[in-house]
Amino acid sequence: MNTVSPEREKRASSGNGQGKSMARHGNLAETVELLDNVAGQDAPNQRALARKIGISVGLVNALVHRAVRKGLIKVKEVPARRYAYYLTPKGLAEKSKLVAEYLDHSLSFFRVARQEYGDIFARCAAAGNKRVVLCGAGELAEIASLAVNGLDIAVVAVFDHETNQAHIAGLPVVRTLQDLDAGDVLVLTDGRRPQDAYDRLVAAVGHERVVAPPFLRISFSLPLHLDKH
Repeated sequence: MNTVSPEREKRASSGNGQGKSMARHGNLAETVELLDNVAGQDAPNQRALARKIGISVGLVNALVHRAVRKGLIKVKEVPARRYAYYLTPKGLAEKSKLVAEYLDHSLSFFRVARQEYGDIFARCAAAGNKRVVLCGAGELAEIASLAVNGLDIAVVAVFDHETNQAHIAGLPVVRTLQDLDAGDVLVLTDGRRPQDAYDRLVAAVGHERVVAPPFLRISFSLPLHLDKH
């Protein structure tokens, strides 16, 4: 497992510690989780942090490197040639700032996602498509379910072949496309692998029945290995 040794920490800290906030470089949610867990645990290691946050050890290592360079985390060697991580006073102040930024980002994202799903549902209603299936379990499905807003459509199910849950946002979960009606409109709510999910839905039922919100940045052409032609 890759770690940040005290020697490497010293070299990294000698670089430019100024610059933009860590959040400007992406992984905002994971950075907030990292700093929160380092602050709340006694000498956590990278594997424990990865398990707690729910990301790979490799990504934890990259985030730790970044935090060390900025002076937010202190590395200390512990027995058995392992390393532990501690939040510095600068890291504590940065954590508070990032939490505020994360909440602001989350609220902005919620508003955009809800608006774009609402637009999709309004177009479905105007076209006379009364039945909608959300494709992908998780937070996007929950946001989309809130966007119906009294429109003359019914969100009848959530399609996801991976989840073990029986219901998402009060909607039944179906695990095969054969369980759906031929006229159901499939609205993409898979935030984990949206392009892959979209491509496979289109390959299975055709692009006419599959709709994705703009914020998912879907490329609307089938990859060669999925193209039926």
